Amino acid sequence: MTQTPPSSLYLRLLGYVKPYWRVFALVIFAMMVAAITEPAIPALLQPLLDGGFVEKDPEIIKTIPLLLILIALLRGVATYVSQVGLTWVASQVVKDLRNALFQRLLHLPTSAFDNASSGTLLSKVTYDVNRVMLATTDALLILVRDSLTVAGLLGWMFYLNWQLSLLVFTILPLIIVIVKVASKHLRRDNLSMQDAMGDMARILEEAISGHKLVKIFRGQDYESRRFENANGRVQKYEVRTKVVSNLSIFLVQMLTAAALAVIIYIAAILSEQDQISVGGFISLFTAMGMLFAPIKRLTKVNEQIQQGLAAAQSVFELMDQVIETDAASSDKDAAALKLSGAVRLQHLSFSYPSTEHPVLRDIQLQVKPGESIALVGMSGSGKTTLANLLARFYPVPPGAVLFDGIDINDLPLRDLRDNLALVSQDVVLFNDTVAANIAYGGMAHSARSAIEAAAQAAYAMDFIEKMPQGLDTIIGERGVKLSGGQRQRLAIARALLKDAPILIFDEATSALDTQAEKQVQASLEKLQKNRTTFIIAHRLSTIEKADRILVMEQGRIVETGDHQSLLQAGGAYARLYQAQHALQADLGGAE
Repeated sequence: MTQTPPSSLYLRLLGYVKPYWRVFALVIFAMMVAAITEPAIPALLQPLLDGGFVEKDPEIIKTIPLLLILIALLRGVATYVSQVGLTWVASQVVKDLRNALFQRLLHLPTSAFDNASSGTLLSKVTYDVNRVMLATTDALLILVRDSLTVAGLLGWMFYLNWQLSLLVFTILPLIIVIVKVASKHLRRDNLSMQDAMGDMARILEEAISGHKLVKIFRGQDYESRRFENANGRVQKYEVRTKVVSNLSIFLVQMLTAAALAVIIYIAAILSEQDQISVGGFISLFTAMGMLFAPIKRLTKVNEQIQQGLAAAQSVFELMDQVIETDAASSDKDAAALKLSGAVRLQHLSFSYPSTEHPVLRDIQLQVKPGESIALVGMSGSGKTTLANLLARFYPVPPGAVLFDGIDINDLPLRDLRDNLALVSQDVVLFNDTVAANIAYGGMAHSARSAIEAAAQAAYAMDFIEKMPQGLDTIIGERGVKLSGGQRQRLAIARALLKDAPILIFDEATSALDTQAEKQVQASLEKLQKNRTTFIIAHRLSTIEKADRILVMEQGRIVETGDHQSLLQAGGAYARLYQAQHALQADLGGAE
């Protein structure tokens, strides 16, 4: 991960602060007020000691304590406003960053999810964004307030005795070198820790989602070792950042203490020679003592800043990923484009970026509106890839896929996908009601009667009616409260409700028992009327009535025809069919 210049990251973060500039300006003003009150305390000590204790001036004795109370009040209010205001601004920035990241995730191409684990993406949206807050709250508060405090205290010291105060600047070059070297190491280690946290989140997410597999294959030891290794890397980088940070703090404090010790020694000699008053000496000594705390915080804040910058870089790298390319920005109020269902594939070839060999090779196909096309073949033959390209989940070569004669790349994604319905073998359901999962997304305002009709057509109402709240029953994360067949029937009901002219069924009945499969098959036959349908199936019994069957091998279409003609040809389809028939017969005999 290459490092982005800190100034660029901060400027970009400030762009998210801009909407809240009024509150931010108030915060900065409050910080300045709080910083000004710091040198006011040692400044009041000089007249108090010289005028009150030495000269016994009654006015000084009355006025100074009141001023001290007023300064304490002003400082308390300014500190409160700056801390609360900055926390509010930072929380708004974090909220906006999370919203922007989530919007980006929703529009990233499928390849982005292929190349990054869900755990890593979750870590960026949760953990990394939280760390950005360190760069915009406590770190900024310390940086502004304590810098002004140090400047104010040094200014008062120069006013009292500029020759002595110059000694403080003899250590500044060394402090700058220490902070610069520490910043470089802290930034690098924090970036490494971000990656380690992403790995740990990924392993955790995989272990949770695959807990049944872990148990059945006794994978606990393997998963424990993976998690311990990732957790160990996080711990290593956390310790390294603390070692570097605290070492730099120690060195700066020692240099500061040495300089102040020399100043105090010389000031004491000057006091003996009556070259500085008692009040001036105590005021100078107090100002120097008050320098310790802000200098310590300023040295330590470097660690927080580097953590925040590393997190900001991680967040912005995700934010800068290219979203799906669209033909045009589709107007929400424009009339929806309705396709007839005519599809043409012309010399379609496709390779995934991570693979050397093409997954699809010179596919040519003409599909009429309302025609049902079945894709069969061994695993890895390219069936699902072809379905993914029809939905343009991956970039499609120009001129290779056309809908109603329109190049798929010239169709706005919204218009294209509004004309498609998909039921995948990997059924996706949400932790919501049955009705919300059927009428998902753009169908959220569907009439209750339409939802019920879709569920009925998918033969899902028989089990929905037995659920505690029927269509209003919460089905749990990923539909955990449902069986595999029930989940698949809900997915089919969702596709039925969409009523799209082009349907893609990718192993849509793979999790159904024989009886449920027959019921769903009957509903699919009704649904296919006047709609173009692409059916991907391993069970050849489900596609016997398809208008055309395409047999695929190694990314090519090797046979085309209907069920009977392909069986009579005695080719690849006939061999697949006979093999499945023999397997079913063996299973039937075993039973």
